[in-house]
Amino acid sequence: MPDVQNPTISVRTEYPGVAPEEMENLVTRPLEASVSAAPGIYRINSNSAEGSSNIRIQFDWGVNLDEAANEIRTRLDRVRGTLPEGVLPPTVFKFDTSQFPIMFLAVSGDMEPRELRTLLEKDIQPRLERVAGVAAVDIRGGLRREIHVTLSTEKLRSYNLSVNQIVDVLRRENQNRPVGPMDEGKYEVLLRSQGEFEDVGQINNVVVASRNGVPIYMRDIAQVSDTHEEIRQIVRIDDKPGVRFSIRKQSGANTVTVAEKVREELQRLEKAFPGLTIWPIFDSSRFITQSINNLRESAIWGSILAILALLLFLRNIRSTLIVAVSIPITIIGTFLLMYTYGFTLNTMSFGALALGVGMIVDNAIVIIENIFRHREGGLTHAEAAVSGTSEVAGAITASTLTSVAVFVPLVFLAGMSGIMFKQLAYIVGFSQAFSLLIGLTLVPVLCAKYLRVRPPDAKSHPWMSKIILVSGRALDTLDENYQRSIRWALLHRKTVLLGAGLLLAGSLALIPFIGFEMMPQTDESEIRVNIELSPGTRVEVTDELSSRIEAIIKREIPEMTHLLIEVGGGGWMSSSTHNSEIRIQLVDISKRRRTSPQIVDALRPKLNIQPGMIVRVRPSSNNFMMRRMGGDNSDRISVEIRGYEMAVAADLAARVKDIIDTVPGITDSTISRREGMPEMLITVDRAKAASLGLNASDIADTLETVIGGRRASQFRKEGEEFNILVRLNQEQRANIGQLQNVTVVTPSGQAVAIGDLVNVKRREGPVSIERQDQERMVRVTAGYTKRDLGSIMRDIDERLSGMTLPSGFSFYYGGEYEEQQRSFNELLFSLILAIILVYMVMAAQFESLRDPLIILFSIPLAAIGVLLALFLTDTTFNMQAFIGTILLAGIVVNNAIVLIDYTNLLRRRDKLLLRHAVELAGRRRLRPILMTTLTSVLGLLPMALGFGEGAEVQAPMARVVIGGLTTSTLITLLFIPTIYTMIEERGLREKAPAREGEAEAAPEPLQPIGAD
Repeated sequence: MPDVQNPTISVRTEYPGVAPEEMENLVTRPLEASVSAAPGIYRINSNSAEGSSNIRIQFDWGVNLDEAANEIRTRLDRVRGTLPEGVLPPTVFKFDTSQFPIMFLAVSGDMEPRELRTLLEKDIQPRLERVAGVAAVDIRGGLRREIHVTLSTEKLRSYNLSVNQIVDVLRRENQNRPVGPMDEGKYEVLLRSQGEFEDVGQINNVVVASRNGVPIYMRDIAQVSDTHEEIRQIVRIDDKPGVRFSIRKQSGANTVTVAEKVREELQRLEKAFPGLTIWPIFDSSRFITQSINNLRESAIWGSILAILALLLFLRNIRSTLIVAVSIPITIIGTFLLMYTYGFTLNTMSFGALALGVGMIVDNAIVIIENIFRHREGGLTHAEAAVSGTSEVAGAITASTLTSVAVFVPLVFLAGMSGIMFKQLAYIVGFSQAFSLLIGLTLVPVLCAKYLRVRPPDAKSHPWMSKIILVSGRALDTLDENYQRSIRWALLHRKTVLLGAGLLLAGSLALIPFIGFEMMPQTDESEIRVNIELSPGTRVEVTDELSSRIEAIIKREIPEMTHLLIEVGGGGWMSSSTHNSEIRIQLVDISKRRRTSPQIVDALRPKLNIQPGMIVRVRPSSNNFMMRRMGGDNSDRISVEIRGYEMAVAADLAARVKDIIDTVPGITDSTISRREGMPEMLITVDRAKAASLGLNASDIADTLETVIGGRRASQFRKEGEEFNILVRLNQEQRANIGQLQNVTVVTPSGQAVAIGDLVNVKRREGPVSIERQDQERMVRVTAGYTKRDLGSIMRDIDERLSGMTLPSGFSFYYGGEYEEQQRSFNELLFSLILAIILVYMVMAAQFESLRDPLIILFSIPLAAIGVLLALFLTDTTFNMQAFIGTILLAGIVVNNAIVLIDYTNLLRRRDKLLLRHAVELAGRRRLRPILMTTLTSVLGLLPMALGFGEGAEVQAPMARVVIGGLTTSTLITLLFIPTIYTMIEERGLREKAPAREGEAEAAPEPLQPIGAD
């Protein structure tokens, strides 16, 4: 996709130890109020959790994010002094799509997990981060080295020691400090005290205290072990414990280029470390490359089919080659535009090239066909080139300008749709303009020099001569039949109008059977499974459940190639022990019978193996990134419940979820507000503590050390640093009753049990509080399958419309549906403006307001083919299809322009009667009209078939254009002459009553044979 900068700024503020409601009132609301009036803001979302406030400010597309960030910082500075004491300064940062990994690398080696992790951090990670374009490399899995000092409560009590004393001793003993310089002769020598531990065994010999002159060593009260950090994350790759790298690219760097350089570095690493194996388990550049390759092949095959269609009609190799040469020249010229404006080769730009392949020969076709006809009429090469080109120059200029005009609104749209399709608009528009230049200059020159109209000699080339004669007769018969059809249509004009109206009405009746969504679903050969258990669930429990689901996945998905499981994270930016994420890599789509959505639908019902767990299964798609750029979350369906009272909101959310679950096709519905994490609230008896010379901080530090462990110092070895962690042993911190026996030493040296100084109370931990536009909010989200977003949302709206809401509460629809509505409104405005611009261009070309109005009747006729193509191919109407519709507004009028322009020329130059001119113009312009339509349709056919990975993105656009152009052309051939004669005859009657005979009585028709 094109590089899109999401106009979002986040503000993070920390206030340690403060509950969510206090964070909302004391921090979040004042900050929201201060930034809400900043210019260009579209939406403000916030989340207040314990000790932290996160505000997400979304701006209108097109806003300069650097200026917006400066404005936000200025407004935050104004209220910083009013925040409570102890609040850390707010941090402002911009959202960047480079935060998402572009590659996941799996690592395995013939060494134990701790050594493997140390090697990766010391040698491999720095080398990968030095690769050009790589911003950061994150490691998950393995075991990180850590020195544990495990204390015993009984021994501490017997020696009258506290855990805080142990931490302080380790910090003081493990230090290298400069003492200062001293003179030694004529030199100055720097003295340095060396006290850092050089060996883990030295920690055992540290003197902690002395009793009656007898030293107490660390080994007397604690067990020192060289081990690893507590396991809170587990990574398994293909059923084996492993380590996973995630590669993030720098902002603005090309994904494919960065991935290629990373793969090159991996080859060098395997040579440098023979016992190490690193391979990509997920590579987003692979899908991008395959998508672009598919589009390139579509463009090549489209060009070949278009050239074959030309050869069929022209029956002349030289004329076909003259037209065909405009394709590579125009594409090369378009590459120059892309280089000048810094466009990248992405699915949009390559799709634009493939889209324009069939249309860039249209101008050359009309010109060369006209030149060919003049040459057959006896003119010389130069005369035919000049006359043939000048005769149609106005018509092809007008038709090209209409094709270019439809993209002008897209270029100036500031919304997401405008940004996404801006490159497509530039490329298609420029290629059309460049093809006009080639058609008016190069094609006549080549025709004057190389065009030959003599058929091949029957004796030298009998088969070729016979084919040309037979095809010539067939085309002549087609011309004659079309002329007869025009004559019939002019004699039965009401029937033609009624038939066109019925076809249009019948196609409009198909609308309820056509789905609507924002973006087409793509198959990236990957499936994601997210598992969420109750908050506070231990990582071992989560891992056991993940293993059971892993076994089901292996049994149900034979198309699987790799399986990556991350327990204790639920994603690359989280580390909750109750979450787990599974990535399933599939074989290429060409090697399997089921698509990834079909596999997901079959897998989903088999994964709900335990009550209380939330399992979400979805195919990986580029839509995930699109939705992250365009919306507040990655969920396709989102119902937002706004109101102040949290209990009432929770009840409403549960009712909404139950209602949504009744809608057919809904999957994975969840409520954003989770139940609280269980916690033990420890309250210090300040009076007792103060009487012993203690304070709440002393007790909190002690508890922190014995339970979670405190990093007392760093153990340095070979340039690496490892934490020295002090904590109680596992048995003595297994339950809260044992922790109450932990002692804290008073300033007088008396050891006091913590249980005598604190009160313990169990409660549910506070939940986070979401807000949107300065209102509290709960979000009910869901996915869907086997249906389209539009019909799903209609059903949801019908069911929720009868729901009674308490005072102060309201519903809003967010997620992808909200962004779809915004984008469709922008594109609808663009379509209306495009039609107006097309009319203005034609009015300027024809110097008339009437003829362009006649030509505009071609546009609604295109709706017949659009709706029929979407219905027959089971394609949803999405942003790509909408762009195709806008493009149709500019190209379906081309045939009518050529037809009416030549009719006016015959009436003006040759003084033909109205109906004679219509019949003759139709006969002479039938072949170029059919050729331009056929080349455009065949040029888009490979893209419309949608074969290969990523082809789903551009297929709707191609199908819409093919359907609309085909039906519009076929109907236009009879409908436009009918409308034209009706309006012109009316004008003739009004302007010249004496010529009413021409308008009332049809003249003798031209004879089909020899009419030319």
